[in-house]
Amino acid sequence: MNEALQYIRQAIITRLTNAITFNGSNVPIYNRVPSTAVEPYIKIYSLSHIEIDQNATSFNSLCETRIDVLTAFGADDGGEYQSNSITNQIINLIRTRSGGYYNLSSDNFSVYTCEVESIKYSEKEENDKTYFKSHITISNRLQKI
Repeated sequence: MNEALQYIRQAIITRLTNAITFNGSNVPIYNRVPSTAVEPYIKIYSLSHIEIDQNATSFNSLCETRIDVLTAFGADDGGEYQSNSITNQIINLIRTRSGGYYNLSSDNFSVYTCEVESIKYSEKEENDKTYFKSHITISNRLQKI
């Protein structure tokens, strides 16, 4: 059995790069957010890899990936709507049926489901800004080929 999360994460990054915009600009995507990052940005990271549907002939896995969207605004500017808007763009590109699954055949995997497990929102007020974050959990079922 191989660990597939790295391939799923890369496929998500590839699909979203230069495709998500905010106020006419591309939203940067990170796996590890640099200290120089400016909001808004997207962070994509792995959550879990679980072997499922065990049988004698195939290896199947359930992989969960997290996509966080962070926006921030001064005291009375902006709000959760911007986070909702970016989240909506992401979901429209990521959440597909069989025709749009990630092609991981070169990595010897076949994706057969893609589901949005949850979207949760949080807000944090600081002295200089209010931060709005959406936490998107994506699950993919895949088979080793």
